Amino acid sequence: MQAEIRLQQGITKLGLNVTVEAQEKLIAYLQLMLKWNKAYNLTAIRELDSMVIRHVLDSLSILPFINQSPVLDVGTGAGLPGIPLALCLPDHQFVLLDSNGKKTRFLTQAKIELGIENIEVIHSRIEDYRPDCRFEMITCRAFAALNTILDLTQHLVTSSTRVMAMKGKEEMPALAEGYTQLAQHELQVPWLDEERRLIEIQKAQ
Repeated sequence: MQAEIRLQQGITKLGLNVTVEAQEKLIAYLQLMLKWNKAYNLTAIRELDSMVIRHVLDSLSILPFINQSPVLDVGTGAGLPGIPLALCLPDHQFVLLDSNGKKTRFLTQAKIELGIENIEVIHSRIEDYRPDCRFEMITCRAFAALNTILDLTQHLVTSSTRVMAMKGKEEMPALAEGYTQLAQHELQVPWLDEERRLIEIQKAQ
């Protein structure tokens, strides 16, 4: 299926309202990723239709739950879910953080080429990152085990911060002391048979 049609149909299946301009930039982002992939190995998925499903639609499945800003996307890799979310939420501010220099170079180029004004790219290990601002939300997709995420981000989590962890069907461990699960959302990603969940966590009050 043509990538543009696949994206448009997937967005409809997710019940989202995404502008034509944002959809065009989402496709341009994937095409840029394919181009860079030849030298930088950004993703194991190398076919545009699969990238629409596994990268963009998977990322956009959490769009309804991103309702505060600024957002920190930890271990963003090639910009997932940060760039798709930022393109669809131009009024929200996103910081995309990764320790891999090749990936942050790609993100910087994507920001320039696609004109994404609401993202900041940070090349750093999460435990070394000391920002000037406080984050309302922290997203992570395929970054680390749940309690590892909580341990590495604890210096960034305030009483109001929500950690939004995208997970598969792996068994959920007991949360680290001092944290509470606010919600667990089943994600329905079009054309993806794998189980996907969004775990919403906050510091215990």
